[in-house]
Order: sequence, then C-alpha cells, then structure tokens
Amino acid sequence: MAELPDNFNPVEHLQTTYKIEFNRRVDRYFKDVEGNGDLSGPRPSLKLACRITDDDNDAIMNIRHNLFFNVIGYSRKNLAVVYGSKFDTAPSVAGHPQLFFVFSQDASAVPTDDPPIIHEKSIRLMKFSCASGDEDGSTKPAITKQNMKEIANEIKTLFLSGGRGITYTCGNKSVSYTDPENGFARGNYILVNSKTDAAEIYQKICNAIDVPFYPDRLLLNDPDKPSTTSATAGKTTILGKQVQKKRYRPVAILRFRMAYISLGSILSPIFLLDTTLRNQSLVTYP
Repeated sequence: MAELPDNFNPVEHLQTTYKIEFNRRVDRYFKDVEGNGDLSGPRPSLKLACRITDDDNDAIMNIRHNLFFNVIGYSRKNLAVVYGSKFDTAPSVAGHPQLFFVFSQDASAVPTDDPPIIHEKSIRLMKFSCASGDEDGSTKPAITKQNMKEIANEIKTLFLSGGRGITYTCGNKSVSYTDPENGFARGNYILVNSKTDAAEIYQKICNAIDVPFYPDRLLLNDPDKPSTTSATAGKTTILGKQVQKKRYRPVAILRFRMAYISLGSILSPIFLLDTTLRNQSLVTYP
C-alpha cells in the first residue's frame, strides 16, 4: 500500500472527493440540462443550485446536499413508494380463495428452439373465504362448489370465442390494475403490447367474478427497452459453451387455456375450465 505524502490534507481530500461524487450524481440526475445549469428554466436553475463549487463553505455544501437529497428527493431514488400509512391499510388477502387465469402460445406459433410463452394472472375472491367458520379469520362465507361453478360458467362465456380461448398480444408494456377491496392487490400487472388489450382482460376478469371495473385504475408502464426475440437477444458464452440469452418480454399472441382456484398450499387446485383437457374441470369444454 502506497504511503500518504507528508503534505496530505485529509479534510481537503474529503471535500474534493465529496464534491466530485456529489456533482457526478447531480449531473446524472439532470442529464437533460447542458453544462452546470443556468437561470433559463426550473430544471437548469435546480441544477445550478445543487452543484457544489470550489468556493462553497461547509454551510453552503450542506444546503446543496439537503436540496438535492431531501427536498428534490434523490435519496429516495429506487425505493418503493408507500401511499398512506406504512401499516396494512389494504384488506388482508389471507384466507380468501385465489383465482388463476393461464394463457399461452399456440404450439404452431412457437419459434423453433424457443420455449412457449406462458403467462398466469391471479386475483383474490374477496367475497369468499377458503374455510368455514372463523378459523381463517374471515367473516366472509366459505366458497362452495356451486359458487365455483357459477364463476366457471362466467369464465366460459367471457374467455371462449368460437369454441376456443380468446387471445391477446403480450409484449414489453406492463399494465397494472389496483382495487384491493375486490381482489386486485397493488403491484399486480400483466404484460401486453397495448393498454387496450390489458383493459379488455381486466374487464373480463371483473365481469367473471361480479365486481365493478374502473378504467381509471389502470396504470401503463411503457419501458424504453424494446421487446427482443432470440435473434435480437443474442447469445453469451458460459463455461466455454454458447448459451441463448433470455428474451426480454417478447411479443406473442397468447390464448386463454385454463382457470383454476387455489384454497391453500396443502390442497390440490380446483379447475374451473381447462381447454387443454388435461385436468377434470367443473364445466365441460367446449
């Protein structure tokens, strides 16, 4: 390890290092603003106010630090946003049946050497509990086979067309729908190629379980990164062997395959409708 010079000043070294690292983050945050900022608009003015200069004393540096990290909020970058109380304000989903919808590519549409794309979407049936009585902590009535059959028939009407499962196009866009009271928890989403496809799927799910659909609760996230295929994703070398890189949210037409309900991890799922005919379901297909 190299020896420090006799004239080394640790305070000056700390201030210089802090200035470089701090300004680097400011420049990255304000990358749309040229230079060190100016008074031509709100963002150039903020950048000018945040950047540390050689003439700053400790008090000014602290103010700039507080403005950038706390007032503007850079210190909260990449942290989860919590709306309202950090405590559990949404209804607990424990003890409520979980309904799953499964979509996948047609076998004839799967490219050679690529695995089929399979997407699964689940929601909670908040009108029902899994178990009878209060043993699961829910005041909702326990779901019955008759309840399940009614939902299955609704799904058959809504998710089949011409004797086959309906289709939608998946892609790189994620669309979430939030309605905790009716079983759509925060953070759930489906991958689509357009917001319209997502709205149609969510509305059909709401109709199937007899809850209202609110279009204004749809939230679209359209990433800058485009969908990739195996060809555009390319390959990488691992242990001397060429391996295909994973595709990023590829575009494909997915077809509804089945719907089933889970009442807990120790019980087998109950299939409401299965167009693959691999499982016995409550309603017949087609």
